[in-house]
Amino acid sequence: MAGAKKKALAEGSTIVFVDESGLSQRPHRVRTWSPRGQTPVLQYAFNRKSFSVIAGITVLNFYFRLHDGAVKSPQVVEFLGLLLRHIRGKLLVVWDGAAIHRSREVAAFIEGNSRRLDVHRLPAYAPELNPAEYIWGHLKNHELANFCAKHGWELSMRATAALRRMRRRPRLVEAFWKQAELW
Repeated sequence: MAGAKKKALAEGSTIVFVDESGLSQRPHRVRTWSPRGQTPVLQYAFNRKSFSVIAGITVLNFYFRLHDGAVKSPQVVEFLGLLLRHIRGKLLVVWDGAAIHRSREVAAFIEGNSRRLDVHRLPAYAPELNPAEYIWGHLKNHELANFCAKHGWELSMRATAALRRMRRRPRLVEAFWKQAELW
């Protein structure tokens, strides 16, 4: 990890940590309050509508995309293209060893953009090293806590609004980096 950081600093690259997560209509339950003697009850429709979110976090900001269903190679390629459009200069993408990150389509995209894009893989079973993981923790435990969506579009709208709100809070983005204790 230290070698990748030194190389990125020497080349003037922007370091972007990338990760994916899933969201479903089933609420993420967290502790809450209610009047004494009245147990809080979450009522939700049990259906299998799910979304996936892919995000990339830099020291100053994070970028995200919400997708219907699972994130696959085309969505990863699209997201890398988005990062290349929005961030100037060279990029060092740091991510886990997920199969979609090693697919032929993603490898071909990285090879085709090798002048601006370099990739480094995190060690196996080390999600605590990725600041993007803390985006998901905050999103699910604070922004979407106990939220019961009746329809998939409600979850999509709520998650998008929450991620946009989180992105406008630079101290929150800084806290994600400090939690990872990397840099």
